[in-house]
Amino acid sequence: MGRYTGPKEKLSRREGINLFLKGERSFSAKAGILRKPYAPGQHGNAKKARLSNYGVQLREKQKVKRMYGLREKQFKNLVTEATRVARVKNSDRGLELLKLLEMRLDNVVYMLGLAASKNAARQFVTHQHVLVNGKKLNIPSVKLNIGDEIELKNPKLAPEKTELKTPLWMERDKNKGKIVREPVRDDIDEGIKENLIIEFYSR
Repeated sequence: MGRYTGPKEKLSRREGINLFLKGERSFSAKAGILRKPYAPGQHGNAKKARLSNYGVQLREKQKVKRMYGLREKQFKNLVTEATRVARVKNSDRGLELLKLLEMRLDNVVYMLGLAASKNAARQFVTHQHVLVNGKKLNIPSVKLNIGDEIELKNPKLAPEKTELKTPLWMERDKNKGKIVREPVRDDIDEGIKENLIIEFYSR
C-alpha cells in the first residue's frame, strides 16, 4: 500500500489523541481532535467496544507509525533493527526503537522547529533544502549521530513561530541545529507505550 494522502486529522481522531500532523493548526482550537473528539466514520460517535490485548497492541503500533509518518514495512524494519541493536548493547528493545525513530533526519528537522510539520520536514529533505554537516541529503529516514549539524539552506522556509521546545538532546541556533547526545526515555513522548509495540511484533 502506498503513502496515505487522505485527511490528516482523521488519523488523530482514529487514534484518539492529537498526533500533531497539521502543523500550527494542530496546536490551535481548530484541531480536528478537539472539534470532533470521536473516531471518524458513520459509527465513530458510538460507544467504544472493549479491545482485546491484540487490539490494544495494534492501536499503539498504528498510533506511533502514524505519528512518525512511516509505512508498515519501514516500521517493521526499524523494530528488527532495534532488536539487533538491543542485543548488541544489552539494552531495552523498546528504548532502542524510540531512539531510531527520534533520530531520523525528518523528525530532527521537525523537532528543531525548522518545519511546521513532519510532512513538511520530509518534503524539505527530499527537495534537498536540508544540509547535514554541510552536505545535501535527500533521504528522510537517515539516522543521525551525535555531533551531526543540521541546517536549513533557505531560512525563509522555516515557520515564523513554533509551539515546540527544542529537546534537551539537541541545540538550535536560528536556522541551524546540532545533536549533542542521544535521547533518553524522559526526552521522548510519555504517551508512547513502546512495550506494546514490541509485544505486537513478538507474537
